[in-house]
Amino acid sequence: MNVFFSFFFAVRIDFCAGKTYLFYVNRSFTRILGGGLFVETSHFPPRGFIPVRLIMLNWLSVHNLAIVEEAEIEFGPSFNVITGETGAGKSVIMGALGLLLGNRADKSAIRTGSDHCEISAGFTLAPGALPKLRAFLEENALLSSDEPDSILVRRVITHSSSRNFVNGSAVNLNVLRAIASAMVDVHAANENAAILDPGNQLEVLDRFAGLQKELETVRQRWADLTAVRREKDAFAASLPSPEEAARLRRDCEEIERADVHAGEDDELTARHDLAANSRSVIELASQVCGGLTDGEDSISQRFTECRRILRGLERIEPGKAEEFLNALDGAKEAVDDLSSELASFASEVEVDEREFQEMEERMRLIQTLKRRYGPTLDDVLAHLERVRDRVAAFDDAELRRREFETKEADAFREYRTAAARLGEKRRAAAGKLEDALSKETRKLGFLKAAYSLAFSDAKDGPLGTDAVTFLFTANPGVPMIPLRDVASSGEVARVMLAVKTVLAAVDEIPILVFDEIDANIGGETACRVGEELSQLGRFKQIISISHLAQVAVCADTHFRVAKHVADGRTLSGIRRLDEAARVKELARMLGGGDSAAAHAEDMLKQTGKVRKKK
Repeated sequence: MNVFFSFFFAVRIDFCAGKTYLFYVNRSFTRILGGGLFVETSHFPPRGFIPVRLIMLNWLSVHNLAIVEEAEIEFGPSFNVITGETGAGKSVIMGALGLLLGNRADKSAIRTGSDHCEISAGFTLAPGALPKLRAFLEENALLSSDEPDSILVRRVITHSSSRNFVNGSAVNLNVLRAIASAMVDVHAANENAAILDPGNQLEVLDRFAGLQKELETVRQRWADLTAVRREKDAFAASLPSPEEAARLRRDCEEIERADVHAGEDDELTARHDLAANSRSVIELASQVCGGLTDGEDSISQRFTECRRILRGLERIEPGKAEEFLNALDGAKEAVDDLSSELASFASEVEVDEREFQEMEERMRLIQTLKRRYGPTLDDVLAHLERVRDRVAAFDDAELRRREFETKEADAFREYRTAAARLGEKRRAAAGKLEDALSKETRKLGFLKAAYSLAFSDAKDGPLGTDAVTFLFTANPGVPMIPLRDVASSGEVARVMLAVKTVLAAVDEIPILVFDEIDANIGGETACRVGEELSQLGRFKQIISISHLAQVAVCADTHFRVAKHVADGRTLSGIRRLDEAARVKELARMLGGGDSAAAHAEDMLKQTGKVRKKK
């Protein structure tokens, strides 16, 4: 089926990998084959066309931060640029964004004379966009029931505390950072050096190739291997030396030979105290038994007399007589039982001298064990169990070592297999990344720029067994050298922008913030940087601080930061520029004067013509 379109519109394509792209189509030919949608796209949307964004920073509000008393910014969906004189407060705007993204709060940033500052921002999260972020918000109960597709972030900073809120719910900095990192990627000029770090170069390759799943597998296998090695080392460290093992065996034999049991010391103490006072106990029991049953005037004999008297009641009231007689018999039986128990107790208390001596020797043995391994008998028994375990470990050490070696070998094999699979995919993607980086860097002024990714073996670790070095040359015939050896900061800045541009097509992060990415460049290169940022704005929302008119003129939305003095205080403000104000600001950036204003108007017109031509 062939369909022709003669008007301008946007096409959104959802790929199975979970990434969504927005294309602008102008008089394009579209055909559908086998369920696949193929679109020939134009380079730019028409002027004034607002693309649909799956997620976007709509507005930023700043109150009492540094020299900004109050600022409200409504961002556009594509390329937003912020300009202004040095010291006007652009860094404050970047600082506000940083705070919303989870940076630590500096209490000194609160505007003089205020007791707190507040920064807030509103994001729109389209249905289906960033499913992991939406799941994270749902898991932490941070989705608004009234506006499920909106994310409101707010921070309130006082001289003594900082409070963070997402959709009205208080969150800690870790939660705030997790949410922000899924939506916004910030890059500053002072971070250009990051691309020189080989570790970061490896990360660029992994992100470009979409190897997050493979990398996570390697990380997990490395964690498994590390855990086995830690367990093995802990076991080796816990093993006693042969000398210590011999001492432990002696301890074990001494306690086992004593054959003590829990609570035995308390039992012995009670029996000893009783035996030591056996004579007194026997005398007391004898006296009580005499009073109960054995004496001439005992209680038992009195019960017998009372029973004889009650028998006289049987003729008068037989029923009551029987009741009283039964009760009297019960009382007598209880007295007899008590006397019998006392007599039995007295007979058991009496011990001979030999038995008493054995009891004292047992108590001395237990006291010795408690002194050596205690202080309590329970501690002695616990020590015995520990000693048994350590002696058993020593005796079984060779077997356990072989078990650990087998586990370690298995874990290492699984790690190396996963690392090799990751390495293969890295090498397969390297050529594509080289081509993509070369293409983008050439757009930025290095017409013959070329890259090569040099692989080498790295020490085993959570990132695998690969090390990669970006080799770069700006001119044909010049040998490639490691990117870290490139001396020009302007060259590094352009390389970093090329990396960001290449990754923009594969990264899910929808909002890119550039803080003076155009530092240390100018002329034609600055124009190229502006065009590249504009191209990025087709797929991402771009917020950039710039000092270059060549970059600012390419923006779809232009803000100017300026400071003024009111009531003796220096304040900073920001406003969105209309066409006339934009010409004036661009002229200032070009040096000022009538010729600069004319040049600024011409740049805006040329930018529009360039877009129409493309």
